[in-house]
Amino acid sequence: MLVLGLNGNFSTAAEELVPGMLEFFFHDSSASLARDGELLAAVEEERYNRIKKTTRFPSAAVRACFEETGLGPDDVDAVAFYFPEDHVDKVLGQLYCQSPAVPLRYSRDLVRDRLRSELGWDLPAEKLHYVPHHLAHAMSSFGHSGFESALTVVFDGRGENASGTVYRIGPGGVESLASYPVHRSLGFWYLFGTQLLGYGFGDEYKVMGLAPYGDPARYRSVFESLHSLGEGGEYELLGNVVTPNAFLPAMLDTGFAPRRKGEEFTQDHKDFAAALQETVERIALHVIRHWAERTGERALCFGGGVAHNSSLNGVILRSGLFDRVFVHPASHDAGAGTGAALAVEHRLTGRVPRVALRRADLGGGLGDERDVVLKLKGWDGFVELVHRAADLEDLVDTSARLLADGAVLGWARGRSEFGPRALGSRSIVADPRPAANQTRINAMVKKRESYRPFAPVVTPDAAAEYFEIPDVEAELGFMSFVVPVRPEHRAGLGAVTHVDGTARVQVVTSTANPAFHRLVERFGELTGTPVLLNTSFNNHAEPIVQTFEDVLTSFLTTELDYLVVGDSVVRRRPDFLGALDDAVIRFRPETRLVGRVRFPVGGGRVEEHEVFLDYAEGPRKAISARAHGLLTRVDGKSAVAELVDGEVDDALRQEVLDLWTDRYFTLGPV
Repeated sequence: MLVLGLNGNFSTAAEELVPGMLEFFFHDSSASLARDGELLAAVEEERYNRIKKTTRFPSAAVRACFEETGLGPDDVDAVAFYFPEDHVDKVLGQLYCQSPAVPLRYSRDLVRDRLRSELGWDLPAEKLHYVPHHLAHAMSSFGHSGFESALTVVFDGRGENASGTVYRIGPGGVESLASYPVHRSLGFWYLFGTQLLGYGFGDEYKVMGLAPYGDPARYRSVFESLHSLGEGGEYELLGNVVTPNAFLPAMLDTGFAPRRKGEEFTQDHKDFAAALQETVERIALHVIRHWAERTGERALCFGGGVAHNSSLNGVILRSGLFDRVFVHPASHDAGAGTGAALAVEHRLTGRVPRVALRRADLGGGLGDERDVVLKLKGWDGFVELVHRAADLEDLVDTSARLLADGAVLGWARGRSEFGPRALGSRSIVADPRPAANQTRINAMVKKRESYRPFAPVVTPDAAAEYFEIPDVEAELGFMSFVVPVRPEHRAGLGAVTHVDGTARVQVVTSTANPAFHRLVERFGELTGTPVLLNTSFNNHAEPIVQTFEDVLTSFLTTELDYLVVGDSVVRRRPDFLGALDDAVIRFRPETRLVGRVRFPVGGGRVEEHEVFLDYAEGPRKAISARAHGLLTRVDGKSAVAELVDGEVDDALRQEVLDLWTDRYFTLGPV
C-alpha cells in the first residue's frame, strides 16, 4: 500500500487562506511517501519555498516525493492528513469568524483543491483520511523504530485537546494509556520560557544550547513553586494556565529582567535557561518513568516537538529505564505527516507498520553529475574549479586533506535529509579539534550567537572511544542525543565539546551514508581523530539548502573556504563581487518593495526605501535610493549592469550582496 502523508495548512504563494495568518497555524509543512511502512521519500516544504518552518500547503514537497521515487498520483492508494477532520474544520471556522470576507471552505475540499490546482491531481474524496495528531506522532516514531513493541510517548505544544499522550504499541495494535491536557503543555511551557529570553517560536533549541552556561540552582526554588509532581505519572503546572505570565510574577520577584531581542545574555538569563531545561527534564522523566514501570516495557519511542530536545533525550538514554530507545529524525510536525501515513496503513490493512528507519536522506537530490558539472559552468564568474574527482576515494581524500589543513567546507551530495539536522548530505564540516573553530564558524557562516554549540560526527568504531555512550540500543545516526565527551578527549575536541563537557553526537555508518562515513574515516587516517564538526549547510536567513542553486547561493554568501558539490571541489573567485554586474536578480513570490515620503513636523521632506518578505514574521530592511531604483527595474531577465543608471560601483555591489545574503531575492547567472 502506498500512502502520501501531508501536513501544513492550505495557503499557497499565490493565495493566503486568511490574511495575516499566524506563523504557527499548522507549521512545519511537509509531504512523505510510504509503501508498506517503508519511507520512500519525505521532505519539508521550507526546503523549496525557503521560509523557515513554513505553514503553506506542501505542493513542492509532494512534487519532490513523486520525482525522487518515479511514482505519481495514480500510484497512491490513500492520502493521510495529520489532524482529525472535525478539528481542522473547527479551527478553520474560527479563522473565518475573524475574517468574514473570506469564503467558507473546509478541509476536505481545500486539500483536494490544492492538489488539483498545484499538481493537476483530482483526488477522489474517499481516498483522503484524517488521523489524530498525537497518534500521527506516535506512529512516526514507533513505525520507524523497528521495535516489536514499545512504550510510545508524545510531548509537544498541543494536539487536538492534549499536549502529551502515552501509548503502548505492538503487534496487537495501539493502546492509549494516558493523556495530558493542553494546560499542562511542556512544549508551550518551554516556548514561553524561550520568549522571556528574547527568542520566539522555533527557537527553543537555542535555549537548550544556552542552558549549560547557567546554574539551575539559582532559580530552582522558583521553578519548584511553578509545578508539582503527583502519583501515577501526573503533574501540574502553576494555576493550570500556560502563558508567559505564569513565569513572570515569580521571576520578577527575584529581580529577573526578561531579555530583549538582540541584547547580550546576562548570567541571570543563562541561569533561567538552565532551570527551565532542568524542570522540563524532571517532569518528562517523571511521566516516562511511571509508565515504563507500570507497563514493564523496556523499549521507548519518543515523539512530538519536545523529542527534539536532545539534552532531554540524553537524560532518558542514561536513565537505565530502557534497553532500546528510538527518536525519529523529524519528531516535529513535519514527521507527523509521515506518521499519519503509517496510521492510515494500519487502519486500512490491520497491520501495524514496523520498518526500521536507518537513514534520513529522503528528500530531493541535486541531479546527476552531468547536471552538476553543467550548472557549475554557468557560475564560472563566481567560482573556480579546484578539483573534479575521478571517484569517491579521490573526492574523500581531497576533501579530508583540506579539512586537515584547517579549511571549512560546504558538503552537498545526493538526496537531502528529512528533518532539522544536517547528517552528511547538506552539511558544513570542519576540523573538530581547535576550540577556535566553534566561534569562527558561528561568525563566518551562521552570523549567530557565539555560545551555540556544534555537533560531532564520528564513525561507529571510534564512538565509544570519544564519547560516553550508554549500553542502550539507540539510533545515534540522527543527532538526537546529547552524551558526555570522555574527559580525556574534551580538550582535543574543542570545537564540538559544549561548556558542560557534552556533545550532540552523530554516529555515521557506511550503510547510512557511505561517502560521509568515508570522509570521517579518511580524516581520522590523516589526523588520528576520526571525528568531524558537522553543522547544517545554511546561513542565518534560510532553511538548510536543498537545490544546486541554494548550495551555490549559501556558499557565496558565507565565508566557507571550499565547496564540495557532487564530485567537484570549488572555491570562490577572489573578485567574484564583480560578477554581480552580469548576474540576474529574480524576486521571490514574497518580495515587496516600499518607497515612502515623510514630511516631518519641523519641515522638509524625507524619502525612505525598504524591502521586505511578505509572510508572518518575515524580515524587512531599509535600503538606499539607488538600490531601490535598481530593484524597481528587476524583470528576472536583465543583468544588474543593464538595470543601473550609470556605473555599478562597489557600494552598490556590496548592498546587492547584503540583500542577497539576507535572501530578499535570488541571484544567478544569465
